[in-house]
Amino acid sequence: MPDDVAAARAAAEEESAFSHPPVDPDAIASYGGHPDQVIDFYAPRGEAGPGGPAPLVVLLHGGAWRAPYDRRHVTPFAGFLARRGFAVANVEYRRGAEIAGVTGVTGVTGAAGAAGGVEGARVTQGTGGPAGSGGAGDAGGGPVAGRWPETFDDVAAALDALPALVREALPQADPRRIVLTGHSAGGHLALWAAARHCLPADAPWRTDRPAPLRGVVALAPIADFTVADKLDVCGGAARQLLGGAEEFAERRPYADPALLLPTGIATTLVQGRTDDVVPQAVAESYADAAAKAGEVVGLTLLEDVGHFPLIDPAADACAVVVEEIAQLAW
Repeated sequence: MPDDVAAARAAAEEESAFSHPPVDPDAIASYGGHPDQVIDFYAPRGEAGPGGPAPLVVLLHGGAWRAPYDRRHVTPFAGFLARRGFAVANVEYRRGAEIAGVTGVTGVTGAAGAAGGVEGARVTQGTGGPAGSGGAGDAGGGPVAGRWPETFDDVAAALDALPALVREALPQADPRRIVLTGHSAGGHLALWAAARHCLPADAPWRTDRPAPLRGVVALAPIADFTVADKLDVCGGAARQLLGGAEEFAERRPYADPALLLPTGIATTLVQGRTDDVVPQAVAESYADAAAKAGEVVGLTLLEDVGHFPLIDPAADACAVVVEEIAQLAW
């Protein structure tokens, strides 16, 4: 496919994904004192399977771990899941450096979110998208990716607090049927959160046993930091997340899902073959690492699909994602 045609299609996919109005949650709960330490809860609105409490999908948004890109941009996807009978927990976490507003990021729309500040920003076409490799997402001059160790502190704390918060905020959810999912950088965090029992013994986030999950569905995840770094995914975001070049090798064993295998938890990766934001090679490398560790990881490759249709309720790829989640949840 000619480069100009591919670029036009990728732009159209991104525009479609961010054309949907934000979907407000049914409840919001805090798992810490920082404004970003919150979880949005969506009650099930449809029939996804047998009666009774609904499976819970825990959603971690992408955005290259950078501060301007918050959970608001995946609320249409959260609403889509809820309409198909799932209970949904949309997790926010600290990202990038502390910034005032979203200065330097163009194309930001949407009302202020529940937590204020950056919360509620929805990044539209023109910024490179939440996980884009261009615009404000670039390493040069744009927001820095992630906060070490706060990004990891928050995801661990959110997952630990989730059972109690769900009982109060979302009684329709079945805490025995949890599927963890995430897109792009959120896919990385989903894989990492499911592998906390595989972390080095001195890791503050390590757990004694695997999380009680039905499985993980990681969408175009930044799943292998070595490959992502070689490909300069999202402007060097993986290296930035860990603190820079000097810290990259030292901290990778604590953060890179490809080094935290086998997990013993059912895992599926969903990846578009024409994804030029997080290329197919990243997911394939993780699947290869899992196989070498003696674990089978599902890898669903979607033809003629880029990065953003996986979270776009208007795209056929999004329906495939829901089916992958349903296979684990039910």
